[in-house]
Amino acid sequence: MKTIQNTIYLLLAILMLSCNIKPTQQITDINDYNHYLSLSVNAKKILAQKELDFWQDKLNKQPGQYPYLGKIASANTQLFNTLGDIHYLKAAQNNLEELNKKTNYKNSGSLRALARNYISQHKFKEALSLLEKAEIVGEQLHATQKMLFDVHLELGNYSEAEKYLSKIKSFSDFDYLIRAAKWNDHQGDLTTAIRYMEKALTYAENSKNESLMVWAYTNLADFYGHNNEVSKAYEYYLKTLKLAPENSYAKKGIAWIAYSHEKNPDEALRIIDMISKEHPSPDYFLLKSEIAEFKNNLTSKKESLKLYLSAVNNTLYGDMYNQYNAKLYLDEYQNTKIALPIIEKEIQNRPTPQSYGLLAWFYYQNKDYNKALEIMKTHVVGKTYEPESLYHLAVIYKTTGFESKAKELKAELLESAFELGPLMSNKIQKL
Repeated sequence: MKTIQNTIYLLLAILMLSCNIKPTQQITDINDYNHYLSLSVNAKKILAQKELDFWQDKLNKQPGQYPYLGKIASANTQLFNTLGDIHYLKAAQNNLEELNKKTNYKNSGSLRALARNYISQHKFKEALSLLEKAEIVGEQLHATQKMLFDVHLELGNYSEAEKYLSKIKSFSDFDYLIRAAKWNDHQGDLTTAIRYMEKALTYAENSKNESLMVWAYTNLADFYGHNNEVSKAYEYYLKTLKLAPENSYAKKGIAWIAYSHEKNPDEALRIIDMISKEHPSPDYFLLKSEIAEFKNNLTSKKESLKLYLSAVNNTLYGDMYNQYNAKLYLDEYQNTKIALPIIEKEIQNRPTPQSYGLLAWFYYQNKDYNKALEIMKTHVVGKTYEPESLYHLAVIYKTTGFESKAKELKAELLESAFELGPLMSNKIQKL
């Protein structure tokens, strides 16, 4: 009789608990975005290809007109942004390098264009060198200073980045507002970052500049997602697609909402598969592998990782995927021997707190916990609010006996559950 009573009490407890669990709010609606996933015509691709053909034909007829190289590079860059094919980005690099040789590296606009290309390839030190040349030339100095802020921030030169941000300060300038948003996000002040980005959006909408609007919509959507305002994030991804139906970034954002917020991995995979047809990119394979693991489909996960490694084996990508590769070898394959030179190269190229955080994680995986803690204290603590770095810091704190600090970070990280995704959230719960 007592056993029956205990069983009844257990069932009642489970029922009461289930009543207190709030179902995940459904945010996405397939009718909102489905027609954007299978575009019969990619207008941006057609326009960019026409531009490329037009200027290439003119250059072929007038080889001495080297300014045409800038137009050709611009078309190649647009094709890369639209299609994700690395060959276009490298073609643009070749065009711009030739153009700068013709101008003896003394035209600020050409120097900035090549720097922008290098930034896309994560060649930040090379970009910095070009921008310093452009700064000396002095033409359109504010445009150069804006990019100097960008590069110094990417390189972890935060005092220099702040200096250049002050040089371009203007609350009526879209370019300043988006950089002020980025700076505040870097400092961990997401509320202020969102406020600046909303001001930038108002400027873009008032100017009716669609490219600025798309930029503001996608970045604001990301910020809202990081702030757990998922409905707003979804709304702005849809606004993006209304203006730019081919925009793969917004589609990927919707896929992430389906996966991370709604726990609907099949719909997320369907969206990603559709995007991949029009905009193939190696990072889609990583996302597919994560979702496959969430579904406990280890065969599919393994296949996606294999496809990712095959894709990034293309030497044209250079160092663009170093951070992804290092994390993969550390966490998935536990191969610290392969991971270490990748991490060292990343620190050489980009000595940021995130890069040093990977080095600390390497030492943690090698069970040299004191060395891992030392690197974290020197290069990471108080210098970044990036959730994955903070998760690694929390694990190292816990392992080295700093339980209270690990718990503080755990509480902070749980607020980033949407941004980090279900798999990482489960790891955080176990801290």
